[in-house]
Amino acid sequence: MDTHPDIVDMRARHESAERAASTPKVQAIDALAFLTGIYLAASPWIAGFNSFTRLSIINLIVGIAYALLMSGGFGRAYERTHGMAWAACALGVWTIVAPWVIAGDATTTRTVVSNVITGAVAALLALAASAAARSGDSSGAAHGRSRRGMARAGHD
Repeated sequence: MDTHPDIVDMRARHESAERAASTPKVQAIDALAFLTGIYLAASPWIAGFNSFTRLSIINLIVGIAYALLMSGGFGRAYERTHGMAWAACALGVWTIVAPWVIAGDATTTRTVVSNVITGAVAALLALAASAAARSGDSSGAAHGRSRRGMARAGHD
C-alpha cells in the first residue's frame, strides 16, 4: 500500500507543501497579510473615520475576511492557496475603491489614504502569496509526476 502511486503522489505533495510553508518568505507573507487584515478591520477607529458607519462596517468585515483568508493557507490547504490568494487580491482592490463605491460622503482624506494604502498592500501581498503558491505547485507537481511515473514504470 505504501508504494501505491496515489499514496506516493499525495505524500510528495504534502512534503512539498510543508517545505513551501516553512520558508521565511512565505512566513513573512503570512504574517504581513494577517496584520494587514487586522489593521483594515480596525482602521476606522485607528485612522479616525468611524463616523462613516457603512465604510466602517465594510472595512471591519473585509479586514476579518482578508486576515482569515490569508493566514495559514499554505500549510493546511496548499492546493487551494492559489485561488484564495486571488480572492484576497480582489478584497484588496475592493478596499481601494470602497470609499467611492459606498453610498454616502465617505471620500475624506483619511478614508481615501487609509483604504488606498491598505488595499494596495493587501493586493500586493495576495499576489506574492499567489506567486509563492504557483512556484510551489509547479515544483511539487513535477516532483509528484516523476515519482508517479517511476512507481508505475516499476509496477508494470
